[in-house]
Amino acid sequence: MGTALIFLGLLVFSAHLFSMIFSKKKIPDVLLLLIIGVLIGPVLNLVTPEDFGSMGSVFTSVTLVVILFEGGTGISISDLKESWRSTIKLTASSFLSAAVIVSVICNFFGMDLLNSIITGSILAGTSSAVVIPLAQHLKLSNQTKTSLILESALTDVLCIVFAFAFIDAKLMGNGLNVGKVAGNVLSSFVLAILIGFTGAIVWASLLQKIRQLRNSMFLTPAYLFIIYGVAEVLGYSGAIASLAFGITIANMEYFNFKFLEKYQKNKNLKLNDNEKSFIGEIGFVLKTFFFVYVGLSIPFSDFHSIMIGAIITLALFGVRVIVAKFFSPSSANSFDKSAISVMIPKGLAAAVLASVPEQLGLPGGESIKYITFSVVLFSILLCSILILLIERYPRFAVAMQFVFRQKGGFSKKSKTNNPNPSDKTANQTTETPKELNETAEELDETPEKTDII
Repeated sequence: MGTALIFLGLLVFSAHLFSMIFSKKKIPDVLLLLIIGVLIGPVLNLVTPEDFGSMGSVFTSVTLVVILFEGGTGISISDLKESWRSTIKLTASSFLSAAVIVSVICNFFGMDLLNSIITGSILAGTSSAVVIPLAQHLKLSNQTKTSLILESALTDVLCIVFAFAFIDAKLMGNGLNVGKVAGNVLSSFVLAILIGFTGAIVWASLLQKIRQLRNSMFLTPAYLFIIYGVAEVLGYSGAIASLAFGITIANMEYFNFKFLEKYQKNKNLKLNDNEKSFIGEIGFVLKTFFFVYVGLSIPFSDFHSIMIGAIITLALFGVRVIVAKFFSPSSANSFDKSAISVMIPKGLAAAVLASVPEQLGLPGGESIKYITFSVVLFSILLCSILILLIERYPRFAVAMQFVFRQKGGFSKKSKTNNPNPSDKTANQTTETPKELNETAEELDETPEKTDII
């Protein structure tokens, strides 16, 4: 027990060190935490997922809830209004293209058609637990950051609904009920949002009294867990409810409810800085253990599945580049599009869904699980490495510029929404390394008709 506690303490200190390294050296902390998990798990066999028992799944769910809520509190209604159209385009195109390419590859390697489609549905989303921390560290425009956060939450729901629909079709042998799937998707989104929104209104009206209690700081996360649990028990998306709760509680000034006027006058409706900091600390610790847990949960016993997983991962990133090129937010510059093109890691939803076919006795379920786990590992590793290359190495940034090329060169900072177009200083971008500037200048000298985007 003493050794375990020493390890936990060192892990938290290491996480802070990794976060500092990410800020200064642009080496993602997610990558380093994942490597620790792989070392203590599959490599050295010091810890296994079975050691955590049922608490492992509870822990991953709690991590997802807190990260989604924290991400939601960073989204403003104005950004949401600007981003919802681009988010829908990005989400739909990314989900559909990923599902198709995974299904085709699995079927090519001998998996039957319906199992291939199930695997495609499981691996078509992006991981909120990976995307949100990375997006918050990068210098992205607000619209791009909002689109990535919303995409990660929305695709979790799509993965769950479509995966279970195809699993049911496989088990029952009576085909796919399209109307039922559409109804499940719609109800899961709308009613989950309603639960999160209503829960936020109730909590906002109680915040002033709650703060008068001793040791009340943890009550907001506790209430968040209740919101998530209620949505899940009712058969809707707890993830979407958590995100909606975070967005609503952070933007209460946009909602003009008469019964809340007395609280609005005192500005007690929103979370204060101490509460936000406390939730941020919780999210940081949970994220630390989550990625170590993911690393130690990856099996390396099936080489064939690992090979297929590696091929799928490369194909997913290739398709994502095309999606980012044509379906990124209109305000996204070259750097934003480059970040979007690599933001396709798999995580909690995929890992949980991967075990369902085997648990239900679906033929080929074990193969689905091993392939999915391999893609989870490779996609997080590749995403982290590519983010590092985009952030730190000018030569790689220039290479990405040829794909996402636009007039004005490769910018690491989006232009601000300047109300005065004549004020050029407000729209300047951050300086790039000398080598990148020289290449950008050479590219700008080419005829304007060569601009792709």
